[in-house]
Amino acid sequence: MDDEQKQPENDETTEEQAPQAAEEQPSEEVSEDPVAEEVTAPEADQGVVEETEDAAAAPEAAEERVEEPEAEEPKSEKKKDVIPGADLEPILVEPDKPELSAEEKARLEAEEEEKARREAELAAAEETDPAASRAPAKMEKGARFLATGKRKSSIARVTLLPGDGKIEINKRSLEEFFPRPLHQTMVKQPLTVSGYEGNVDVRVRVHGGGISGQAGAVRHGVARALTEIDSELRGDLKRRGFLTRDARVKERRKAGLKKARKRPQFSKR
Repeated sequence: MDDEQKQPENDETTEEQAPQAAEEQPSEEVSEDPVAEEVTAPEADQGVVEETEDAAAAPEAAEERVEEPEAEEPKSEKKKDVIPGADLEPILVEPDKPELSAEEKARLEAEEEEKARREAELAAAEETDPAASRAPAKMEKGARFLATGKRKSSIARVTLLPGDGKIEINKRSLEEFFPRPLHQTMVKQPLTVSGYEGNVDVRVRVHGGGISGQAGAVRHGVARALTEIDSELRGDLKRRGFLTRDARVKERRKAGLKKARKRPQFSKR
């Protein structure tokens, strides 16, 4: 009997101790890790602070995101309107020209001097030429005077008509066909000397050769046509050389030579 009575007491004690132990265990865990509590508390505070900072920065970032497209739109419009590189100044780069030899330079200088001399001679001839002493001959209304002029490989067929001095070459005006004043003066020389400038219209068909040759052929043809109008003009025109067929032509190139007479340099070995 004593044993039976003792057993329930032990059970009661165990039951009473169990809740006490359960209550003591969390207290021991809390008391055992005070450092963990101290560490976790600041971390929690930092997390709260970071969340508040992120929340405060979030509206600012959202505002910046909203403002960025507004600032970019005018830039894109400007890029469309303005051509890239329009404000840059162009730089002209001239291609490298081969150096000319002394002979070629001398030849070019001689050609330029000869052209200048010819132009000066023509200008002086115009100033010194006296005006025609006789009045131009009267021409019938439908009269036509034809002649052919030649120079080098150019051939000009000239027609003189009563008119007011209009000159037409290959259905173009004189200034358009011969833009250089030198060639214009050559064409007008026979008319100026004879006094028919401004009294006849000149129509010309010319082909072959170059510009200089064609100008000489037209002058030759105009002078011949004037002699058809008035035979007394022949002596004056012939004395000035307008009726002479200029037979000077560039000499042909020979085999073994560089040009007509220029030879390659001799090499002994």
